[in-house]
Amino acid sequence: MNITKQTISRFLWLSTFLLLTALAGCSKNDSRSSQPVPTPSPAPDPVVLTPPTVVSSFPIDASIGVAINSTVTATFSEAVDAATVTASSFTVTGAAQAAVVGTVTLNSAGNVATFVPGSNFGATTAYTATITTAVTNIEGTALAADFVWTFTTSATADTTAPTVDSTDPLDGATAFALNRSVSANFSEELNPDTVNGTSFSLSDGTNAVDGIVTYSNKTATFNPDTDLLASTIYTATLSTAIADLASPANTLATVVWSFTTGESAAQGPAAVNLRTAGNFVILTKTGITNVHTSAITGNIGASPITAAAMDNVFCSEIVGTIYGSDAGYTGSGAITCFAGAAPDNTLVANAVLDMGTAYTDAAGRTTPDFTELHAGDISGQTLAPGLYKWGTGVLISTDVTLSGGANDVWIFQVAGDITQADGSSIVLAGGALAKNIFWQVGGGTGVAIGTTAHFAGIILAEKGITVNTGASVDGRLLSQTAVTLDQNAVTQPAP
Repeated sequence: MNITKQTISRFLWLSTFLLLTALAGCSKNDSRSSQPVPTPSPAPDPVVLTPPTVVSSFPIDASIGVAINSTVTATFSEAVDAATVTASSFTVTGAAQAAVVGTVTLNSAGNVATFVPGSNFGATTAYTATITTAVTNIEGTALAADFVWTFTTSATADTTAPTVDSTDPLDGATAFALNRSVSANFSEELNPDTVNGTSFSLSDGTNAVDGIVTYSNKTATFNPDTDLLASTIYTATLSTAIADLASPANTLATVVWSFTTGESAAQGPAAVNLRTAGNFVILTKTGITNVHTSAITGNIGASPITAAAMDNVFCSEIVGTIYGSDAGYTGSGAITCFAGAAPDNTLVANAVLDMGTAYTDAAGRTTPDFTELHAGDISGQTLAPGLYKWGTGVLISTDVTLSGGANDVWIFQVAGDITQADGSSIVLAGGALAKNIFWQVGGGTGVAIGTTAHFAGIILAEKGITVNTGASVDGRLLSQTAVTLDQNAVTQPAP
């Protein structure tokens, strides 16, 4: 019996010891598990390498009638590595011919590569130009794919000197904003190497103005380093050093114009440069339909559709000229307002191209001052100068007021359509001018201006523009498709 008790006692003691040891172990484990566990650092976001692109070319893709002594250019979206722009990465080849021998250069200031052929191109020959993926940006990222475009030559050389189509400001302009750039639009593409601070200068009559000169798409811009002086006469000069892309080059005759500044800086973004599209109050690709009688002040045009697509706009309804892509306009039988000869065909075709460039400019503006304002319903609102952006359509049910000065600018980027209600108006206050208001509209329908409504500003629409019965427009109707009129007054804005 005693032996049994001792055995049991020892067993109980051993069991207790083991239990306490186990509990102590658990306590230590619990202590360790209660300590904070270091949080691993998040993996860095992957670096997104955006490849450069070719944003424009000369000649443009599918061009015909290109002068045989032309050079070929490609403009990149960003700075590229000059060492990668070579005769191997930029080539021109004629149909059933070996690659054209030529010299390739890069204008780093404008990101423009130029191919100068060693001799004239063949007459009436199709050529293919190629920028390969060997071209990289300065970070080493290559083009995503080869950029290829074609053109067909004429039988003649270009011996015509470039001219200036328009300037901003105009010669003799007054009250020019102190913080705006000075620009000139040319009749043809220029050699970008010839447009610089020496060939484009600005002076107050005593002192030269310091600034940066840039060139893109037939437009040279002088951007002063500081604001201009108030109430001062300035003179801009374009010299004979400016030349086109012919080889040998044709040079510009000296152009000089003057303007007087106002007292204040402009509010809002820089205005959209319409280039030659600004010579039209209505411009379309697929024609103009019209219910009589409308009253149109300014030139109208359509291209590439035949001029017959404007037949129901009569000469009696327009103070201006109807420009067509051919001689097809018949109207009411009176065609004295119509211009359809070859130079006129070229004029309206170029204006349509400039319309597309202006649309891209307006759509590409960044850092908006207002985003999704009032969820797209701006009815009854007063809007200050600035850049506005909507990912939807815009509704105007009651009067909208744009309040600002004569140099202030509004740009409205509208991803959807614009719908303006019957009888409503866009009211300009404080000296605001229709020429400084730009409506870029990307919707699948376009713009609908209601019956007896009044619209103000320049419409750049990817689709159609419909102006309903009795409505009036102070501005320009520039459509990538068609414009529909119904007994309307459409008046180009004052300069």
